[in-house]
Amino acid sequence: MFIMVWRLVVPYTLEQITSKIIDLQGKPVEDYKLPLIFSLPVRKDLIRRAYLSALTAKLQPKGRDPMAGRRTTARSWGVGRGMARVPRLPNGRAAFISFARGGHAAFGPHVEEVLHERINKKERALAIASAIAATARKEFVAARGHVFTAENLPVIITDEAEDQVGKAREAREFLEKIGVWSDIVRSYERIRIKAGRGKMRGRKYVEPRSVLFVLSSYDKPLARAVRNFPGIDIATPNNLGILHLAPGGVPGRLTVYSLKALEEVAGKYEVLTI
Repeated sequence: MFIMVWRLVVPYTLEQITSKIIDLQGKPVEDYKLPLIFSLPVRKDLIRRAYLSALTAKLQPKGRDPMAGRRTTARSWGVGRGMARVPRLPNGRAAFISFARGGHAAFGPHVEEVLHERINKKERALAIASAIAATARKEFVAARGHVFTAENLPVIITDEAEDQVGKAREAREFLEKIGVWSDIVRSYERIRIKAGRGKMRGRKYVEPRSVLFVLSSYDKPLARAVRNFPGIDIATPNNLGILHLAPGGVPGRLTVYSLKALEEVAGKYEVLTI
C-alpha cells in the first residue's frame, strides 16, 4: 500500500516536547518524546484557510434553472392606463418581476457560482501538521473552551487501553481517570436548540465539540464504547483531517491518541530542520 509522506522543512531548530503515556488504570507509565511534528509553530492563518477549503468541498453544487420564474406571458401594458408599468398577465396581475407573486427570485442561487475554495496540497499538509501541533499546547486547548484536568497534552494512552475498554460505563471511568470526562459533561450541558430554519430541516440541536479520539482502527472496543458520548469524534491516522483537529477553523482540539495511532500519524510527516 502506498503511503504519502509529507516532508516539512523548517529553517530553525525545534525543541522536542515530552509527554507521558497513560495505562489502563489512568496512571503514567513512562515519559514519551513527541515527534517533531508536535513542535511546529501553530499557523492560525493556514489552519483557517484549510478549514474553509475542507468545509466548502462538502457543499452541494447548485442545480437551479437560470430561467426559473421567467417563463411567463406577462408583458408591460405601457402608459395611459393609470397603472404601474410592470409586466402584467392578461388578467391584470403583475408577474415576472421579483417583487410580484409568482415572479422570479431577486437574488437566486447561480449555477455557475464557485463554492469550493481550493488550497495547495503543501499548504493543506502544513495546516494539518500545525493543527496537530496545537493539540499539544495547553494555551490553545484552553482557548477553545475545553475543560480538562489532564497534566500532559496530548493525552496518550497505551494500546492495551484501546483494546480492553469496551463498554460505555468502563469508558466513562477511564476518561475520568485520564482527566477529559469533564469536557464531555460540558458538551452535554450546552446542547441547545438552534435558531433559524435549520430546526425544520433535521438539524434542530447544536452540540458543542468535545474530545477527539485518534485510534488505530474504528473497530477497536474503545471506539465503540465512546462513539455515543456528546461531542465526540473518532478518527484514524488515515483520515485525520482539519475538520477533526480544528472545528470552526480554531486550533487546539482536546485530543486523545493511542500510542499506535500516534506513531502512524507521525510517520506521515517528516520534519527536517536546516
